[in-house]
Amino acid sequence: MDTLVSEKSSLLTEIDCLSHVITHAVEQHFSLALWKLPNNSVRHLVLSRQAQPIKKDEAIEDLKTGFIFAPFDSEKDRLYLEADFCFSLKQNGFQAPETPLEISSTEWLKNIIKTCPKEKSRTKFHKRAGAEEQGEESFYLNLVNKGIAELEKGLMEKIVLSRTLAIPLSDEIDLVNVFDELCNTYPNALVSLVSIPEAGTWMGATPEVLVGIEDNTIFKTVALAGTKTAQKDVSLKTVAWTQKEIEEQALVERYIISCFKKIRLREYEEHGPKTVVAGNVLHLKSEFTVDMKATNFPQLGSVMLQLLHPTSAVCGMPLDTALKFLKEHEGYDRQFYAGYLGPVNFKNQTHLFVNLRCMQWQDDNAILYAGAGVTVDSNPEEEWIETEMKLNTLLKVIHHLKQGNTE
Repeated sequence: MDTLVSEKSSLLTEIDCLSHVITHAVEQHFSLALWKLPNNSVRHLVLSRQAQPIKKDEAIEDLKTGFIFAPFDSEKDRLYLEADFCFSLKQNGFQAPETPLEISSTEWLKNIIKTCPKEKSRTKFHKRAGAEEQGEESFYLNLVNKGIAELEKGLMEKIVLSRTLAIPLSDEIDLVNVFDELCNTYPNALVSLVSIPEAGTWMGATPEVLVGIEDNTIFKTVALAGTKTAQKDVSLKTVAWTQKEIEEQALVERYIISCFKKIRLREYEEHGPKTVVAGNVLHLKSEFTVDMKATNFPQLGSVMLQLLHPTSAVCGMPLDTALKFLKEHEGYDRQFYAGYLGPVNFKNQTHLFVNLRCMQWQDDNAILYAGAGVTVDSNPEEEWIETEMKLNTLLKVIHHLKQGNTE
């Protein structure tokens, strides 16, 4: 596979060829998912001839190799991309195929690469109307104050309030290059680029595991909450957290444990909380692990997905009350922001992450999303600053690429 580019043109890079493959797939109305797992340099690409809607109670364990893209609203269908073609890349090189699916995909890829143009062109992606910008500071501060007023009534313990930000994207910015830069900038995140005719094109770098299944035997999930700016060269052991931040993370922990209790699962391991780096911010994180064989729970992943999503880390507690508040006051449809996404039954593993630190592409602009957990002790201005920090996850990469194109 490393000779594909050199056979075509010494001026083309593997990124150029990847862009060509994606453009070809979009022109054929395929759906696609390109991603990199945390602490792993290998990038994976799945192409699907048709995204399939699947109900929330459909077991992921029964699906073939593919990728799931789920909206925030758990009552709406998830989109499943069954892998018709599958490739892996490392250090900008297509890797030798390992599975029967990859072998058949390679033969298809060779024919597509032969048509690759000599000059790089902007990669094509699916377009779809998205959210309007809902990012004015005065609106958000008022929203947080409304949330605090409800919390003071004792109606909720926590509410997660989000906003959007629209930014222009010039023709010089190619999303494949943004994806590549995100991979290099955020090695600890799931970096993804998903393009589906029915959903549009989304990109993000999220730190939050929702459900992980390894070798069909080990289940994992995390409680991730609390946010601080990551200071350069500061030891994680010395980071001090406020009572508000500690309680916010503890709420997510208790929510996960309550889900275990609902299914009478007592045999789990909990580690944490500990301070972790997620790009330009810090979080408190606890990890939960279950041996699915020892507990005789082969469909634990699907069961916990239904119980966990949407988590208190992206919605609030209690769930129904928080959801009602969001629908009445947040002012926009989250669509796939704070939903979940990731590969399923891919090389015997499933990795589903909450869709945070993400944006939706709309040709000449992008809609960025960010939220903050609000408790009765919250300060509206500080919550606004937290959303600004989270938006900067993508903003700083895009700005860096813009500067590079103007130099």
